[in-house]
Amino acid sequence: MKPIKQFLAFLSIVLLISCRQDDGKIEFTFLQVNDVYEIAPIQGGKYGGMARLETIHQELIEDNKNTFVMMAGDFLNPSLLGTIKYEGDRIRGRQMVEVMNAMDFELAAFGNHEFDLSKNDLQKRINESSFHWIGANVALNNDGVIAPFYKEENNIKNTISKTHTISIKDSDGTTIKIGFISVCIPSNPRSYVSYSDMFSAAKASYESLKDSVDVVFGLTHVNIHQDKRIAEMLPNIPLIMGGHEHTNMKHQVGNTIIAKADANAKSAYIHKITFNKETNKATVTSTLKEINAAIKSEERVGGIVEKWQKILNTKIKEIVANPNEVIYEAKVPLDGRDTPIRSKQTNLGELVTEAMAFAFDNKVDGALVNGGSIRIDDELIGEVTSTDIFRVLPFGGSVYKIEIKGFLLEEVLNFGKQAKGKGPYLQRFNINEKENNWFINEQKLNPRKTYTLAVSDYLLKGFDIPVLTEKAKGVISVYKPTPSEVGYDIRKAVILYLKTLK
Repeated sequence: MKPIKQFLAFLSIVLLISCRQDDGKIEFTFLQVNDVYEIAPIQGGKYGGMARLETIHQELIEDNKNTFVMMAGDFLNPSLLGTIKYEGDRIRGRQMVEVMNAMDFELAAFGNHEFDLSKNDLQKRINESSFHWIGANVALNNDGVIAPFYKEENNIKNTISKTHTISIKDSDGTTIKIGFISVCIPSNPRSYVSYSDMFSAAKASYESLKDSVDVVFGLTHVNIHQDKRIAEMLPNIPLIMGGHEHTNMKHQVGNTIIAKADANAKSAYIHKITFNKETNKATVTSTLKEINAAIKSEERVGGIVEKWQKILNTKIKEIVANPNEVIYEAKVPLDGRDTPIRSKQTNLGELVTEAMAFAFDNKVDGALVNGGSIRIDDELIGEVTSTDIFRVLPFGGSVYKIEIKGFLLEEVLNFGKQAKGKGPYLQRFNINEKENNWFINEQKLNPRKTYTLAVSDYLLKGFDIPVLTEKAKGVISVYKPTPSEVGYDIRKAVILYLKTLK
C-alpha cells in the first residue's frame, strides 16, 4: 500500500503543478523615485533617505520577486556632497551611483541635471554604474559628430540604448517581455550634448519597440505638459513614470497614468501591475508612499550613506560646529527651484541677499547674488538646518562690500534682467524695479550717485555679468572680509542671519 500512497501523492503534486502552469496573468511592481539629490534624510531627518527607500524595496521583493527600482532622472547633481573633493576629485554624483548600485536599481533615465557634470565626470559615473541607462533624445556631441552615450567596461564601449527591455516570469510559468522608452527635457544645453525633438524621439522609440514586447512603459524626465502630450500621442502606454517637477502628482490621460514622486525621495511611487496576456491589457495600481522617520533604514545601504555623510560633515564642520542644528522654521516653502530662482524674485533669494546685507550690519544700500549660485533646485519647508544652507549654496564664497557708481549698477541690473531664465539673473535685496526704472531704498537709481552694495565674490569675477569686475570703471572700492568676519563665507552669513529670525 505504501508504494500506492507514494504514487498518489506524486500524482497529486503533478496535477497541482499542471493546474498552476501559465494562467496568462502576471504581476510585477515598479518602485519609482525621481529628482533625488540627497542620499541621506532631509528636513532634520524627517523625510527621505535612500536606506529607508531600500527597506521599502526589500518589503516589495518579499511580496513579489518581480520588483524593479526606477529612477526618472536627475540624480547626479545638484548635491552638496557632489561639490566636495574626495580622493583628489570632486565627488560629482559618485555617492549616488554607489548607493543605487547597492540597491540594485534596474533603470535610470537621463535628467537635465545629469548634464551639469562635465563630459568626463558624467562618463565616470556611467562607467561606475551597474544599472541600465536610457534616453531616446540625448546623444554625445563630439565636435559636431553625434553618437550615442556609452558605458565602458573592461575597455569595451557598450552603447546606451534608446529603449530598454526586461523579460520576467512568475511562479506558474507566465512570461512576458516589458519595454521602456524615455526622453529628457532639453533645458540644459551643453556643448557635448545633442538633443533631438523629444516627441519625435518618443514616438520613434515606441514604434521600434511595440511589436517585440508585450507592453511598453515610459520613464521620462520632462514637464507634466510634455508628459501629457506624450500620453495623448502614445495612448497604449499604461504608465509614464516621470520626473522634473519635484512635487508628487498623478494624472490620467485616456488610459495612461502619469506619476511623479516628491524630490529627494520624500516620497516614492509604488506601481503594482497585472498584465493579462489574453487581452494584452495592463492594470496599474499606483500608490504614493511617504518616506519618513517611521521607516527603518536598511543596514547595508545605510552603511554606505553613513560613510558619505561622515565625509560631508567633516567638511561642513570646518565652517560651522553643528551641521544638523535647526536654525529656522520655514512655515512657507522657501523656493530655490532652478526655474523660479533664475526668473523672478523668490523668498529664498530674498533671505540670502538679506543675510548678505546682515553680514555688514545692514550698512549697505542693497545686495545682489546671481540666481545660478543657488543650487538646491528644491524648496525648503519646515525645519531648516545648517546643512540645508550648504545645500542651497554648495560653492560658498565670500560676501564683498563694494562702492559702485549708479551708471554701472544700472547696467548690471539690466543685464541681470535680460538674463531671465539663466544663471546671471539677479536675486536682490532693497533693489526693485517699477515701470522699467530701478529703485534703491525706494529712491529712483541715480546714475551719478555712489552706492554701497553687498555682492557675492563670484559676481565680481565677470563670468556671469561681464561688465562687473573689480577693475571695472564705476567700481570705486572693494572690501573683502577676513576669515574672522561673518561675510567671509556666505553660508555662515545666512546661517547666522536665520538664527536671528527664529
